[in-house]
Amino acid sequence: MKSLKLLSAILIIGVFFSSCSSVFQDDFRNEISLEEVVSRYDLWYVDYHRTIGNRDIPYVSKAFTLSFLNGILYANNNIVDIGFTGNGLGIDVGVYNTFNGFLETRHDLYGRNDFEVSIISNNEISLYNYRQNVTYFLVGYQVNTFDYDKLFYENIEYFLQEYEAWEKVDTRGGIPNAFDAENYLQFTPKNITTFYSSQDPFGTQIANINWSYVGGYEIFDVAGYEDLKILTLNYEGGDIKEFELSVINDGEISLYNVNSKTTYNFVGRNFELIRKGKNTKKSTNENVWNNNRKRTKIIRKIKERRH
Repeated sequence: MKSLKLLSAILIIGVFFSSCSSVFQDDFRNEISLEEVVSRYDLWYVDYHRTIGNRDIPYVSKAFTLSFLNGILYANNNIVDIGFTGNGLGIDVGVYNTFNGFLETRHDLYGRNDFEVSIISNNEISLYNYRQNVTYFLVGYQVNTFDYDKLFYENIEYFLQEYEAWEKVDTRGGIPNAFDAENYLQFTPKNITTFYSSQDPFGTQIANINWSYVGGYEIFDVAGYEDLKILTLNYEGGDIKEFELSVINDGEISLYNVNSKTTYNFVGRNFELIRKGKNTKKSTNENVWNNNRKRTKIIRKIKERRH
């Protein structure tokens, strides 16, 4: 992060808080406009876990990335297919303008919201909305340099929720154990703690799956690893299963059972597309699925790798 002198200077000269809509880069030699600041990167990753404030702007809390290009506001509301949807920018969700030092946005569903913009570093800005008293932190990337691994692993709970079910497609190694019989998993968007599982046979229609087992789950960071998580499934009956969780691609995950030393691959079924704030739903189980998913701040515990 740049020194506080830069931020203080920006505040003093009223870059974002007066009628002047220009800002200064950190060398104080090249004056650029607010439009140039917000459009200098193709994608702004919404680093939601750094958000300050308890209230929110709905379209921002649903978005993994935002883009401000030629007056059009774009958002990637899904992790699945990110990098492909809208040539990487996501979908058109509204319009924006830079006027009187403010970033003015008008979302197609949620209407107008204005933000004060502050430069944090060369590729980081913050957006402050005074009505909701909330500050979001955005990290800039070009499409061809975007850190997709970071996106998947920092938001792994939401990636798991984007499929209505995960179907086991492969089992390798290890000793026989009770989890061998579980063919489907579900992580619901109603919260980030509940999971369901089923022993229904392969090929069962998702709408017909009998979710016989339920419990709580937790995902941990792994000390020394950026591309690995630990998933614990805590069944209501008291049984606890621990897995090393790896993302293979945006439709497949690997679970390594630490105790049995078995590796399971699961493929996502029934992708839940979130458009401009409401899902384009394929699910018929309204008691389980939630139309209004938005992110919450996640502070994970850290575990040492046992394997």
